[in-house]
Amino acid sequence: MALPIVHHPDYDAESVPDSHRFPMRKYSLLADRLRARGETFAVPAHAPERWLHLAHDPSYVTAVLTSSVDAKTARKIGFDMTPAIAARTRASVGGTCLAARLAVQHGAAVSLAGGSHHASYEGGAGFCVFNDVAVAARVALEEGLCRKVAVIDCDVHHGDGTASIFAEDDRVFTASMHCEDNWPRIKPPSDLDIGLPRGAGDSDYLDALDGFLTTIFSRAKPDLVFYNAGVDPHQNDRLGLLSLSDDGLRERDRKVAEACARRGIPTVGVLGGGYEKDAAAVARRHSFMVDALAAATAPEGRSAFSSPQ
Repeated sequence: MALPIVHHPDYDAESVPDSHRFPMRKYSLLADRLRARGETFAVPAHAPERWLHLAHDPSYVTAVLTSSVDAKTARKIGFDMTPAIAARTRASVGGTCLAARLAVQHGAAVSLAGGSHHASYEGGAGFCVFNDVAVAARVALEEGLCRKVAVIDCDVHHGDGTASIFAEDDRVFTASMHCEDNWPRIKPPSDLDIGLPRGAGDSDYLDALDGFLTTIFSRAKPDLVFYNAGVDPHQNDRLGLLSLSDDGLRERDRKVAEACARRGIPTVGVLGGGYEKDAAAVARRHSFMVDALAAATAPEGRSAFSSPQ
């Protein structure tokens, strides 16, 4: 079977204008790109409220779902808390949860959203409303899909919300490889953190990634992986501060996908960040992770598709 890909029309909240720092159109552009080459999508349900309570304060969940988030929290998140944003984030959480189920069945799956790793138990931050990976990991554990989860977070920003949510949960191993000089300034410890210096390029990044992956699998021994494949380490990203090329991002995604596939560990890919003004360029880079997981899990003898230039 081809790599399962999850997408919901609500991933692209039209209430967020193109002038916003967050390039919301990347979600629809990525979906259009994949459709054009023949991909079809599984459509998730919106996450039910009880799932959201597995990783978030119920009072915060209620405030989001009723569009009554206070102004300070909304500023911290970076979006006006409208019904469209609430629908988008519930669809994103539902998508990551569905992708986890599909990954267990098929070896890997992708949700064309997600990676909202700055959202903590108390509330959202940094364009992240609900932490989709945290919710999906708890749902997967609760439903017996897995016994030990590893979160491999390669977004350029530290996965602070994920680290704090799972600080006391030894069923989930959190690992973040990020730019140390970047936001957030306060970085609660993950189980494994690698902070790279500002300006690190392909060679330094990929060398660090090899050790990062070896350590994760030797320490965590997961039976389900969530991979946050943020493309904001790219040299053209407005918020990144690292200097990876397109080829560097492709190689990163290949290394992660193959490391999981070699060990037979089901892998859920989520998009994470990407903030270049050119939303089409961001969408194209997000497709690298889709290609990498498809290639790594392709049946022997079948050639997986490759990303068009």
